Amino acid sequence: MAELGVADTNGILALPWITPERTSAGLGWEHVYVSKQHEIPFQSSFRAAPTHQLILHLAGPVAVRRGSAAPRRVQAGGLFLQPAHGELNVELCGELDTLHVYLSDKALDDDVRLAEELGSNDPLLEQLALALDSTARDWQPSARTYVDQLTNLMATQLARHHSAGRKAADSRQTGLSEQQFARVRELLCDRIAEPIPLADMARVAGLSVSQFARQFKVTAGAAPHRFLLRMRVKHAERLLRTSTLPIAEVAVRCGFSHQEHLTRVMRAQLGTTPGAVRNS
Repeated sequence: MAELGVADTNGILALPWITPERTSAGLGWEHVYVSKQHEIPFQSSFRAAPTHQLILHLAGPVAVRRGSAAPRRVQAGGLFLQPAHGELNVELCGELDTLHVYLSDKALDDDVRLAEELGSNDPLLEQLALALDSTARDWQPSARTYVDQLTNLMATQLARHHSAGRKAADSRQTGLSEQQFARVRELLCDRIAEPIPLADMARVAGLSVSQFARQFKVTAGAAPHRFLLRMRVKHAERLLRTSTLPIAEVAVRCGFSHQEHLTRVMRAQLGTTPGAVRNS
């Protein structure tokens, strides 16, 4: 699996005065790259990149010029969107804290063409970007499926509300067939202790990642990462009741990073703790 990294971006993050506070480098994220940093005023041109660039302004207002257009004052929460495969000329007219999110071209359907935007607002995209940054900050390998789900949700929102044009899509909400759902459940059971990419689930269902995420939720009533988390909690509950394995080992066998992770999730989902389940 190739990790998406700064080399896949258009070069803004490679400017010599930018030192990110944190990034997703080294976390193995295949279709999304996240970087949080402080930027100082600059004006430059950047090459076309194979990734879609979304910049969330974390402060403001600050003036930004795109191309030869007049500068525009962008408030905190404003978005800057640069589609993949397009050169960029931009001027930042003041200091600014930003969160950059780069999506691989493969994350969106082939028929989607994103628009160039400056200063637009989208509360859902903002929350998804912040959730990715929070996950990078507090990274646990068991959150791999969650990152894939966030990436898919972001790609879907971009396609629906920030597209320059796309083919008409069938809006019917169909679910997985019994055979597809059974194959996915079998995969999750077999690899319950592993970080499972959304792409692996989609592959056994014979669907694209975006199709799979939509159809799985219709069938299961929950997003894939939440369904997997429930499976892990149930498996942990069974092991706690039927085995003498140490709680820390139960946690690892069920795909949790450590005992405290299992305790936190079990308390949230069941209102109890691993120790209480074992003692009952």
